Amino acid sequence: MIAGTAGAGKTSLALRWAHQVRERFPDGQLYANLRGYDPGEPVAAREALHRLLTSLGVPAEAVPQDLDAAAALYRSLLADRRVLVVLDNAATVGQVRPLLPGSAHSLVLVTSRSRLSGLAVRDGARRLTLGVLPEPEAVALLRVVTAGYRPVDDERKLAELARLCARLPLALRIAAERAASHPHLRLDDLIADLRDESALWDALSTGDDEEAEAIRTVFAWSYRALSEQAARLFRLLGLHPGPEFGLRAAAALAGSTSISRSRQLLDSLVGAHLLEQTAPDRYQFHDLLRAYAIDQAQHEEPPIEREAALRRVLEWYLHTADAAQGWINPAEDRVTLTPASDDISPLTFSEYDAAVDWAEREHDNLLQAIRTAADTGHDRLTWQLATVLWNAQFPSVSGTSWPSVGRTGLEAAERMGDRAAQGALHTYLGMAYTRINRQTESLESHENALTIRRDLGDRLGEARSLNLIGLNHLRARRLDPAARHFEEAIFAFQEQDAAHWAATALSNLATTHYRAGRLPEAATAIDQALAAHRALGDQRGEGNILRVLSDVQRERGDFEASLASAQAALDIALSLRNLRLEGFWLLTLGDAQQAKGQYAEALTSYQRSATLHRRLADRSREALAWQGVGEVYRRLGRHADGADFHRQAASAHCDLGDGWHQALALDGLASAVLGESPEEARRHWTEALRLIADFSDPRSVAVREGIERRLAETS
Repeated sequence: MIAGTAGAGKTSLALRWAHQVRERFPDGQLYANLRGYDPGEPVAAREALHRLLTSLGVPAEAVPQDLDAAAALYRSLLADRRVLVVLDNAATVGQVRPLLPGSAHSLVLVTSRSRLSGLAVRDGARRLTLGVLPEPEAVALLRVVTAGYRPVDDERKLAELARLCARLPLALRIAAERAASHPHLRLDDLIADLRDESALWDALSTGDDEEAEAIRTVFAWSYRALSEQAARLFRLLGLHPGPEFGLRAAAALAGSTSISRSRQLLDSLVGAHLLEQTAPDRYQFHDLLRAYAIDQAQHEEPPIEREAALRRVLEWYLHTADAAQGWINPAEDRVTLTPASDDISPLTFSEYDAAVDWAEREHDNLLQAIRTAADTGHDRLTWQLATVLWNAQFPSVSGTSWPSVGRTGLEAAERMGDRAAQGALHTYLGMAYTRINRQTESLESHENALTIRRDLGDRLGEARSLNLIGLNHLRARRLDPAARHFEEAIFAFQEQDAAHWAATALSNLATTHYRAGRLPEAATAIDQALAAHRALGDQRGEGNILRVLSDVQRERGDFEASLASAQAALDIALSLRNLRLEGFWLLTLGDAQQAKGQYAEALTSYQRSATLHRRLADRSREALAWQGVGEVYRRLGRHADGADFHRQAASAHCDLGDGWHQALALDGLASAVLGESPEEARRHWTEALRLIADFSDPRSVAVREGIERRLAETS
């Protein structure tokens, strides 16, 4: 572990050493910048694990969302490898510990400005504390950077320049770049400029941190050498919600419609080492430089200009996200936005994939934009950004990222007294809570939305809330209330000529009939819904009803048709790049494959579904996948393995309060352990009967009778 004050110096040294020892680690090297001292949010361990796992070849959609699960996968992948892991700019032990491999084969190099004593005490880290560069090495660094650009400078003058930079590597590099870019200016004059800058900072500072003041001095020296336009852009970039940004967001901050001019200014900042280019038209700040840019904006930019710049970039994100929603979620209501001002140029998209790529790349910035809007009192922008982001999220986004900013948006709408906005945000919060199995909060949110929409006389919004409340009841297997809500929603949608939503609610009604075991009613609703979705060109809706059709076909014994319907649904999910739909519909494909005797294929489908749902933090559907695995293993005669998966599923359903699926898992578990322990099997069947005693639909009656029969046969 390398600790010290000069962040960039530690980074350079760590990367240089990593390059020198690369042959000792034949399986490669991993690097993560944890941004522990960035003015914004540091990189969370879960996010860092996601990046490291994708670097190890794990598909992004297969990375577990749960921190412990992701860390376990990471450790298992590194167990037999010799890899060097560089964790740069860590702030806390909590950032680092989940990123430590579990074996002694790999080495972790951590850089930090803190001592991180916990790593030394608990994890056996060896601390190496770095000070500033010795004078000879500082002079050598200046010579290397300026070589070929200037006449050979006097050793004593270079030593004086190094002392003014406090012999800090980041400051030395910037100073050397300044010297190299002015080859005909005497070093005496450059030193005088820097000394003048130093005197200014001395007068303004307390002198408590000499190294920090030296860094600021060199930053100021380089900053004041910029053109007026480049300097203005630099300080305005400090107002950007996150440390990384694209060309067009930078242009929005500057209020420039000339993209080529903005690129030129950014290139000049990169050339002055005040900014780093990470990809074509993509840039990021070093955390110290971002802090300096923020400080310069506060001191040099008039409040009215700061306010205007911040509003421009927030509006740029809002309008661009709205354009992305048009491709990602076109059926959802669009927020009524005022036209974009003439000094910003929001992006437009020509295809679905381009919109998804942008939404994925900018997701963290969009989340932070909502927080920034709230912190700076832009209530309208806050709720609008939160609303648009819900509908413009990339399809494989984690279920855990939006609720906090959704609540922030709701609070802003409440401050404004905007009831329609409150209704929309209650709706999206209800949907978000469903995704992470917080059903009580989901129902409360949807009921709040229903009340608001009835108060406003919003009949279409009321119908949407009824449909969503029906889904909440469906997921909790309250089938009669679910059906009533869907039927009421269908009538209201038809009344409003909302064909898309009427077809969606009809699909939900078909699912309800199927879950209840009323197959003729389900088949009738399926035929109507499938025709409606296809007429509307609604691929997502078509895939969803194909899933239900596959289930009905399977139960009627038409396994070939069931398999074809499930595969067609999955193909739609893949074409939409929607991991949530893919994970859910893989359950149906696994059921069809299992029914047809394709056990290896079914195991693959269930296991992929479980992986996706773990990443999406949907424990309920993850447990359904493990239940499927348990059923396949029982059919293969691997009863012990089947029992393990049924236990895992039953435990998860118990934790979630899902008595119905817990009972099904216990039924499978009882069958798996029957040969070894009839008494244990009877206990599980008895508990399953208790859990489903209050259900009265045809399927529940059939399941209960089957369990009672098996229980009687073992008595």
